[in-house]
Amino acid sequence: MSLSDRLLAAWYQGHPALTLLRPLEMLYRRVVINKRQRFLDGEGEIYQSPVPLIVVGNITVGGTGKTPMILWLIEHCRRRGLRVGVVSRGYGAKPPQLPWRVEAEHSAEIAGDEPLLIVQRTGVPLMIDPDRSAAVKVLIASEPLDLILSDDGMQHYRLARDLELVLIDAARGLGNQRCLPAGPLREPVERLQSVDGVLFNGALDDRDDGFAFRLQPTALVNLRSGERQSLEHFPPGQALHAVAGIGNPQRFFSTLEALDWRPITHAFADHAEYSVQALNFTPSLPLVMTEKDAVKCRAFAAADWWYLAVDAVPSPAFVAWFDTQLMRLLPDRLLP
Repeated sequence: MSLSDRLLAAWYQGHPALTLLRPLEMLYRRVVINKRQRFLDGEGEIYQSPVPLIVVGNITVGGTGKTPMILWLIEHCRRRGLRVGVVSRGYGAKPPQLPWRVEAEHSAEIAGDEPLLIVQRTGVPLMIDPDRSAAVKVLIASEPLDLILSDDGMQHYRLARDLELVLIDAARGLGNQRCLPAGPLREPVERLQSVDGVLFNGALDDRDDGFAFRLQPTALVNLRSGERQSLEHFPPGQALHAVAGIGNPQRFFSTLEALDWRPITHAFADHAEYSVQALNFTPSLPLVMTEKDAVKCRAFAAADWWYLAVDAVPSPAFVAWFDTQLMRLLPDRLLP
């Protein structure tokens, strides 16, 4: 187990050694609280987009299902007649220049895995730049848009936002509810009181403090051929290699087990880089990975490599609430 894995386990399962990190946590809390207060006071350079901007993020380290939710939001807004764009930090991307417009034919090395996945799945105009304000400016200048989604960016306070959606893993919650490095929180738990909506990934029902959503497997897609197969393609009890380089690999492995397959699990670091050698497992079995991993492996994929396509399914209450927010933000643009 790597150091990051051990730290993650300590945050969510507890460890007495974390008390040694309390002084650093206090310093971190002071920095992030002051940063947000300057934003609330309007200090510094804060860019206000001319079209509504929705931040979709989290206050915890680790995966919460953000990319599938972004995909759902894109398609839902399009069904309402809205022209949608996306901005992202582009974690791990190495583009020739910034801001950088991501195209479907780009490599994950240039575009970043999550931005490339979003563009390949939806064709949405998407700009990456750690300075999301710069990304928004260039995107608006190049595309007629009604709405912009910011893929993460909760703590990017140089960018004003019209709506904040926070995603939380329902099973793991907020861990020990402490800030980095003594816990998994990027901001104090009180920050949730100021956001517009909270969604709990994996919750069975809506809660008093937020809405439920789940990730629903929809198909197996072959990396090499693009062939799409139903989930019955593998019979019950099928043994396979399972690869996940995401914030919470266990969620993916549990999904495969729930489909009645027998995964031999291979967890990698979030945003991991892959090679043929790294994925050369024995015994010889079909390999199933996440869609986020697949965008980095198509060039050298074997014939029996697949990714599991999943879709976010938010609760009806969230859909109704979100449509109300869209009506507030864009009363003259929505289709009936």
